[in-house]
Amino acid sequence: MRLSLTPSLDPSAYSYTHRLRTRFAETDAKGIIHHGAYPAYLEEARAAMLRDAGYPYETVRSGPEGVDFAVLELYVRHRRPLRFDDEVRIHVVVDGLKKTTFQVGYLLEVEGEVRATAVTVHGAVDPTGRPSRMPAFLTDLVGGAR
Repeated sequence: MRLSLTPSLDPSAYSYTHRLRTRFAETDAKGIIHHGAYPAYLEEARAAMLRDAGYPYETVRSGPEGVDFAVLELYVRHRRPLRFDDEVRIHVVVDGLKKTTFQVGYLLEVEGEVRATAVTVHGAVDPTGRPSRMPAFLTDLVGGAR
């Protein structure tokens, strides 16, 4: 297990915030967002963070270093449910950067109320799927304030 990051409940501990609105198609029979939707929310926030930092994911994958960030581990702690049409703020921070892995912490909140925390662990892989060194730009994304 590589996961060691403990996501903060304080939004100011995160370097990036992404907003999304939950969709009806993601709800279960009780009108609560299904737990299976959360990984896609994390992926959307992570990709937006890279894009807004000047490193669109497709460019990173097809660029000279040709690196992809495979998800090695995923942890979500559900604290309160998300519901249809909630505007969710997903706070994101990159941390735990090593030679071939890094972690991303997430705080999902609606109107200041914590709904979930999450961590993803990523491994850098080359186009053949073998471990690769982290691109240098990731050091610019580690930690930091808004």
